[in-house]
Amino acid sequence: MLGILVELIVSWMLIWLFERKDLSILGLIPSKERGKNFVFGIVAAAGTCVIYYLAVGYITGGNWTVNEKFGFPSFLNGSWWTLKSVLFEELIFRGALLYIAIRKLGLTIGCVVSAICFGIYHWFSYNIFGDVVQMLFIFIVTGIAGLMFAFAFGVTRSLYLPIALHYGYNFTAYVIFSNGPLGEQLLIMQNGIQTSGILSIAASAFQLLALPLIVFWYLRRLRKVPKTI
Repeated sequence: MLGILVELIVSWMLIWLFERKDLSILGLIPSKERGKNFVFGIVAAAGTCVIYYLAVGYITGGNWTVNEKFGFPSFLNGSWWTLKSVLFEELIFRGALLYIAIRKLGLTIGCVVSAICFGIYHWFSYNIFGDVVQMLFIFIVTGIAGLMFAFAFGVTRSLYLPIALHYGYNFTAYVIFSNGPLGEQLLIMQNGIQTSGILSIAASAFQLLALPLIVFWYLRRLRKVPKTI
């Protein structure tokens, strides 16, 4: 939490320095519209994530079984850890810096720059330097996600939607399907075998594109994408 507090202080300083405004420009004050965006983000992200992992179980022939060691304390710890990691990343990449970038460069360029930085950042967080193929894969996956999060902030003028999307997907992947840094959580894959073919390619494409396409459709419905914020 100390890191997040420091981020908020630095964000306020940057916003005041460049725009003479306060943290309210990040859209942190609750409203009915932001609440709807938050619910949409959680449901859309968690829903697509569930479909993907169930598809993985079907394709690999594996079974998702409940981890008997997983209890309410594990649920709380996993939820809290995921929330902190999401808030930390969102305040860096979709907070004051993105707001300033959009103001100076325009919506599209600002979001693209943010997405590129988000992709490169994950080379460090995943510590994958040296493996060019893996670096390219991670950059594409996280870069597309970063672009989605950035436009979610730029169009709604609030952190509610990007936080909900980010948290909804990460929580479902990490805590529900045990695919992440937390190790074995609620569900564990058993008897699955690695496969390749059309179904595997389709599942990978779904993981990469399904949520961004849904989100960009949603943003298009909200309003025409503005040039500036």
